[in-house]
Amino acid sequence: MIPLVPARLTEIALLGAHCDDIAIGAGATLLTLARAHAGLRVRALVLSGAGTPRAAEERAALESFCPGADLALTVLDVPDGRVPAHWDRVKDALAAFRRSTEPELVFAPHRGDAHQDHRTLAELVPTEFRNHLVLGYEILKWETDTPRPTVLHPVTPEVAAEKAALLAKHYPSQAQRDWFDDESFLGLARLRGVQCHAPYAEGFLMDKIVLDVGSG
Repeated sequence: MIPLVPARLTEIALLGAHCDDIAIGAGATLLTLARAHAGLRVRALVLSGAGTPRAAEERAALESFCPGADLALTVLDVPDGRVPAHWDRVKDALAAFRRSTEPELVFAPHRGDAHQDHRTLAELVPTEFRNHLVLGYEILKWETDTPRPTVLHPVTPEVAAEKAALLAKHYPSQAQRDWFDDESFLGLARLRGVQCHAPYAEGFLMDKIVLDVGSG
């Protein structure tokens, strides 16, 4: 198995339309990365939730999902469900965020997501992170938009269970959603694990990768 990321990561960028998107889509991978790369810098931008209890949920959650990391989080107040109508503002915010970070790896929604907020952000990410490895995470929800991942990250049963427990702990505002439970998160992780011969995994989509096989 050939790794896609450097042996030593120093900085990653996290992008989400809503508080909880990042943790749902990449929580187990974040736990693994933060523990494998001491002092990892994590720069995160979330488009909606500022000024509400959800912003506090997000900060506490990302601190738990990125243990020991140097975390900087920005939460904006773009109205939930209205991101396409605020395209200019989102574009400007993403450009400003890009100037503040030099990541080796970027996590963001994927272009095929049925939610308009997720999809709009996903379409804008490559306009700013043009020379970066961008992994599009998946978010399980009511819509039947579950993708076919092109990248799979195996995780241990312990990390998969820890992700589910942290989601329940840090996002009590979402507990009433009928899909927001351990069974959903572990079920999807088990499916992705089957697809890469592992107990559990997280799946991602990747639009483009530049291959260097030693030609200079």
